[in-house]
Amino acid sequence: MDMPIHQVLSDAVVRIMRPLARVLLSHGMAYGTFAELAKRAFVEEGFLLVQRDGKRATVSAVSALTGLTRKDVSRIRESEALLDGGASQRYNRAIRVISGWINDPAFNDASGEPAALPLEGGDWSFAALVRRYSGDIPAAAMLSTLQASENVEVRAGNAVLVERAYIPKATPLEKINILGKDVGELVHTIGHNLEVLPEQRFFQRKVSNASIAAATATEFRALSTRKSQALLEEYNAWLTQHQSESDETVGEPLRYVAVGIYYIELPEQEQ
Repeated sequence: MDMPIHQVLSDAVVRIMRPLARVLLSHGMAYGTFAELAKRAFVEEGFLLVQRDGKRATVSAVSALTGLTRKDVSRIRESEALLDGGASQRYNRAIRVISGWINDPAFNDASGEPAALPLEGGDWSFAALVRRYSGDIPAAAMLSTLQASENVEVRAGNAVLVERAYIPKATPLEKINILGKDVGELVHTIGHNLEVLPEQRFFQRKVSNASIAAATATEFRALSTRKSQALLEEYNAWLTQHQSESDETVGEPLRYVAVGIYYIELPEQEQ
């Protein structure tokens, strides 16, 4: 009875792994490195799963669950993950700065649009915006990041927001960070929906059509980009209005929430 489930799961893993393998190979990661990272993921999730089940999270328990040797589990558990949070931090803070610029009336013009801000000076400047929404990142560093991503231009001494969607363009490390963050969140949502009751599932849908001509696909890509950006900006404005600065203000632990929209286009042989 378990065989069909395991076969479907195996097929799903291959479908996930093929585009991931394409990215890894194109950036020079050998299989041995990936295998070691896979072991780390199994060990870290193994400990969490054992704890969630109310059991004692021991090396032996995780070894039995994952199929890894106790030696491997101990080695991975005792070593520190070689992860650099810098790219993730820049990504998140750049988004916060743009969001504040769009939604905070203190940095809008008379028509409610993001104002052209002087680089320095007082409470109404790009530096003030960065201080409010990016913590301790210097204004000059954030300006450089947003210029590199082509979100901001400097005109006559003022910072001007020219593109609302933050997508790193000159920083490959930040693009790769998005791979881990966004794909991980999608897989987490699908995994959650496989385990819970229907009324507890997270929203996860898509539309697709396998019979679209190339010219029509180009037209739809433009349409979906425009409408998706508008919807995400609406969500972002709502979240900004309802965010809490600390868990003390709501009396319970804060939650991370996100909604993602993506577009994909494949030739017929890869569908």
